[in-house]
Amino acid sequence: MASINVRKETGKLYIDFRYRNVRCREQTDLTDTKKNRERLQKLVDKIEAEILLGQFDYAATFPNSSMLKKIRRIDAATEREDVTPTFRQFAKIWYDEKSVEWRQSYKVTVEGILSQRVIHYFGDFAIDSITKAQILDFRAELANSKKKNGKPLSKSHINRHLKIVKAIFDEASERYSFVSPYKNIKLLNVPKSDIQPFTTEEILLILENVREDFRDYFTVRFFTGLRTGELDGLKWRYVDFDNRLIYIRETLVCGQEEYTKNDFSQRDVQMNEPVFQALKSMEQRTGDGTFVFVNKCGKPLDHNAVTKRVWYPLLNHLGIPKRNPYQTRHTAATLWLAAGENPTWIANQMGHANTEMLFRVYSRFVPNLTRKDGSQADSLFLRILNQPRPNK
Repeated sequence: MASINVRKETGKLYIDFRYRNVRCREQTDLTDTKKNRERLQKLVDKIEAEILLGQFDYAATFPNSSMLKKIRRIDAATEREDVTPTFRQFAKIWYDEKSVEWRQSYKVTVEGILSQRVIHYFGDFAIDSITKAQILDFRAELANSKKKNGKPLSKSHINRHLKIVKAIFDEASERYSFVSPYKNIKLLNVPKSDIQPFTTEEILLILENVREDFRDYFTVRFFTGLRTGELDGLKWRYVDFDNRLIYIRETLVCGQEEYTKNDFSQRDVQMNEPVFQALKSMEQRTGDGTFVFVNKCGKPLDHNAVTKRVWYPLLNHLGIPKRNPYQTRHTAATLWLAAGENPTWIANQMGHANTEMLFRVYSRFVPNLTRKDGSQADSLFLRILNQPRPNK
């Protein structure tokens, strides 16, 4: 939809419209008056009608425009569509071929990124005609874009767009034998965010004050380090009380039952005593169903609803600094480290491929390490809850 705006620096009106998926701004010498706006509106209506009918001649309408060079390049690229597909066409090919490898949640993410911004920007260019300058311009446009709430796009969100653009060009350049324009283009530097595990005092305060129907849920979260989807999707058939093991085989993402995050996430998590007791308590409530943790309708928990209606209100009520529920996973890891458990054992419990991430993320929490079987952590958890160790 074209619009008429005024440039603050000059006070002159300009036209803002899109042609061949390119944003075009054409300056005028007209001041911002009602009569001049009406005059420009007639031109805007004519331009939009001609674009719709495929009759718009950019050079004839704006003969002195700095956009002509870019528009002519697009026109030339369009004429070459019989040689290579447009970005839009190839992006669909790429998505159809690659999406079979992805989880449903990632498919939704990629679809959104492609449809909302990437296709809108590159769509009608022949895939082999796009230049590095255009990609850099796209990156700059993202950096200047804002979300619906008026906030700028985060650097990590911009990088997600760039990674997808790079993947498409890498595949297309190999398939159609051209040099990818995505060369030496760097991702934006994203500030490293520190983890914010809960203290033992905060854990006890939370578990003593949380709603009764969620106490067992958060006990398991704090003392197993399970990811949200792993816990929300936990089924009773994967709970082994005899061997005190939780078998992580599936996860719940956007309400869909899926394979775990990766192969390393397929693991057997040991039940420490607080977790064993919490799951035994849940068995009495939901043991005749499929899922361990369910809502009042018997459906698996919706993590967004739990976060907004239970978790954040509780932290606010207790005066505990706001942190998302994922920090319970970091909390479990730091508790194991504080208890002196072996890093390899902890990495296995967390579902990491090795100890690299453990030391990179939790390095400042690593004390002298002495044990490797989880018993030290079991004792620590019981002390946090002021519970005696039961006789087994």
